[in-house]
Amino acid sequence: MLFEPEASSILGNHDYKGNVEAQLSPALQQRDKRWLCLRSYIVKSGEVEIFFVDTNPFLDEYFKPGGKTYDWKGVLPRAQYISNLLKDVDLALKQSRAKWKFVVGHHPIKSAGENGNTKELEKQLLPILEKHNVDIYVNGHDHCLQHISSKIQFITSGGGSKAWKGIKRKWDPKELKLFYDGQGFMSASISFGQRKPKLDIAFYDVDGKVLHNWSKSK
Repeated sequence: MLFEPEASSILGNHDYKGNVEAQLSPALQQRDKRWLCLRSYIVKSGEVEIFFVDTNPFLDEYFKPGGKTYDWKGVLPRAQYISNLLKDVDLALKQSRAKWKFVVGHHPIKSAGENGNTKELEKQLLPILEKHNVDIYVNGHDHCLQHISSKIQFITSGGGSKAWKGIKRKWDPKELKLFYDGQGFMSASISFGQRKPKLDIAFYDVDGKVLHNWSKSK
C-alpha cells in the first residue's frame, strides 16, 4: 500500500502490551491526516521507498507460556502471519525500482546495546533485505544511538527515554561507527541536486550536538 504521511509510526512491544486496535484506528488519522500507524506498510517518495515491518510477532520470547500478556488479535495464527509478511516484504522489495530502500522495524537486527541482536530477524528477515540490496535498516527498542556499518547500515535511534543504561556489548570497531548510551536523535536527508543523489545521516545528543555523520552517494 502507498501512503505519503508526514508522521509515520511502527508498533513496538509496549504497544502490543496495550490495545493495538485502538492505536491502529482510522480515527487517529481523521483527527490529524499527517499521522499514520499500520502494522506493515510502504511510504514512497520519488527515488526513496521506506518499508515499515511489524517485527513483534517474530520474537519467540513474547509467546512463552506464563510470560507477559500481549494483544495478538490480528496476528494469530503466528506462523501464517510471519510467512505472509515475509512474502509481502520479499515481493515489495523485488518490485521496487527506488534508488534508495530503507526498512524500519521496532526491534534491532544487529545491536551492541542491551537487547543485542534479534536472532529471529537475523534468520528470517535479514536474508531478504540483503538479497534486495536494502541500504538502511532503522530500529528502536534499545535505548541508545548506534550505527553498525556492514553490507546494510544498521541504525538504532532509541535515545528518546530510559537512556544511560551503561550496557555495551563487544563489537568489531570496524563495524561499530557509533555507540552512544545517552539521549538524542538522528536525521536522514537525501539531496538530488548533484550528479549522484547523496544520503546524509547525522546523530545528535539531546542538546543538538552532532555525534556522528555518515554519507553515501549512488
